[in-house]
Amino acid sequence: AGAHACAVAATPREAVAGAEVVITCLPTSADVEGLLDGPEGMLAGMGKGTLFLDCTSGDPETTRRIGERLAPLGVVFVDAPVSGGTNGAEAGTLTVMVGGSDEVFKRARPVLECFGRRVEHMGPLGAGDAMKAVNNALLAVNLLAVGEGLAALVKSGISAQKAVEVLNASSGRSFVSEYLVPERVLTRLWPVTFRLALLDKDARIGAEFLEEQGVAGPVLHLTSALLGQARAALGEEADYLAPIQRIEQEAGVELRG
Repeated sequence: AGAHACAVAATPREAVAGAEVVITCLPTSADVEGLLDGPEGMLAGMGKGTLFLDCTSGDPETTRRIGERLAPLGVVFVDAPVSGGTNGAEAGTLTVMVGGSDEVFKRARPVLECFGRRVEHMGPLGAGDAMKAVNNALLAVNLLAVGEGLAALVKSGISAQKAVEVLNASSGRSFVSEYLVPERVLTRLWPVTFRLALLDKDARIGAEFLEEQGVAGPVLHLTSALLGQARAALGEEADYLAPIQRIEQEAGVELRG
């Protein structure tokens, strides 16, 4: 906080007192909801007209419930989850997926553009969370599929470096193969930038969203189950690319550049 000239508050109430705009970005929607109540909760500090932007990768149902609680108090709640990782956050180039009315979006957009290069209105409250959950679920699908495919190629005798180069010149390329694997896997750096536990949570929300919409979603449900197994095996602090290490170990290979 000191490096960014930010004041540190002792309580949620103190943090939001008198603020025209409040921004939260926490692991889960339940964490956001847990900050609202009590004499030192956020509700005790926010007033009528406060714009509450929640950048948490949350679940649509809880987001709508929070919005319903805040509306009678005159607090405007918006779901605005982001994508782009720590690099995007530091550079101010995140993609922001917004849920709320047209009027609320117009008010929120200038604030969100302070850290978002692309700010998209997805629909009513909860739509931003739905979009983010599906996005991260698809990331998880691709992460596991790329790990499995490369492990098989390497085990057959094909160079991991060559396989990735050809993949990225072909139709199977993706963010995982173009950026994550070359920068983090082939180099064996394995930085911890986003916890597997959070990707597991997002994939589960994505699978649940499909159910709510009446879409069977066997691929996303299987992916969610596999991530849950990986999380149980690797622990709460493991990075989201750690399942590829698990795939390597099970296959008896290393994806090395």
